[in-house]
Amino acid sequence: MRKIKRGMEKEKDINNFVNKIIVGDCIEELKKFPDNSVDLIFADPPYNLQLRGDLWRPNQTKVDAVNDNWDKYESFEHYDGFTLAWLEECRRVLKENGTIWVIGSYHNIFRVGKIMQDLGFWILNDILWIKTNPMPNFKGTRFNNAHETLIWASKNKDSKFTFHYKGMKSYNDDKQMRSDWYIPICLGNERLKGKDGDKVHSTQKPEALLYRIILSTSNQKDIILDPFMGSGTTGAVAKKLGRNFIGIEKEKKYINQAIIRIGETKTLAEEFLKYPIEKIEQKIPFGSLIESGFIEVGEKVFSQDRKHSAEVLSDGTLNYDEIGSIHKISAKILGKPTNNGWEFWHVERGGKLKSINELRKEFRERFVGENH
Repeated sequence: MRKIKRGMEKEKDINNFVNKIIVGDCIEELKKFPDNSVDLIFADPPYNLQLRGDLWRPNQTKVDAVNDNWDKYESFEHYDGFTLAWLEECRRVLKENGTIWVIGSYHNIFRVGKIMQDLGFWILNDILWIKTNPMPNFKGTRFNNAHETLIWASKNKDSKFTFHYKGMKSYNDDKQMRSDWYIPICLGNERLKGKDGDKVHSTQKPEALLYRIILSTSNQKDIILDPFMGSGTTGAVAKKLGRNFIGIEKEKKYINQAIIRIGETKTLAEEFLKYPIEKIEQKIPFGSLIESGFIEVGEKVFSQDRKHSAEVLSDGTLNYDEIGSIHKISAKILGKPTNNGWEFWHVERGGKLKSINELRKEFRERFVGENH
């Protein structure tokens, strides 16, 4: 019995699946994964487009639409059952602080969203991928469908999920990254084509879309799962950004192309994949500098122009013409309601003035750095 149990545990080691494309049905294959084992999921499931017959352009040329068998379902109930099954498995394998992205169109995304909420996923955002070069509405009977919707959700409402807010703000010219993403559809050299010149996959997603998703909501070495791997976009971008990937795909015609594509992808150098802008420095109270001897009780602190000075008291307050904190006294001198005293006050070291903020940095390096 113990041997069987050890064998099952080995089979459910997530490292057995990392950086591989698994051939098979995602629902069945996901059952082999251990609980709480992947950091981020990107899912591009069948949309159930319900196309009726061929689609033709006004010049009588046939549109290369999505008419693959994998996108055909008997009914909404059949599609909902399929959606529930794969989402249940995804939620099970997702880490407690992990997140999932699901992309879809008006044909399916509302049904998917309802099922996600029923399962306990906590929706964080819906993102509009606005296609800058969408396919026209050839019949002229509806508005041009120029976007797809992505649902971004955490495993539950209490998840401490990854989001590189500052990095994405910098990425977006120092403006908050919005929920409308203007990205062209996959064309040109990026579009994978077979020897016959036809596109390999009818719904290949642009790398720019996955780049933004993976960059914003995961970290280096994280495991990114794509249960509908298709032509390998998720795996290629994950590898480029120094992440691990797991792909599942049942259509063998896509897998060879995906393997070649990912194999040719180079990982960016590690030093280019850090997020220094996101680093949150531990707060150091002024009193800590006194306790540690960086500043002495009774020592004078000065404004940068030396026009103002104050004495440091044992409780961390300053004695100016009244008693107050480094912030309160500097604000009074400047005639402001508030001010950052760390930048205003300086101490004399070696005949030169040094800001107490520099002392705080030295304190962090010596004491905080050793413990973290």
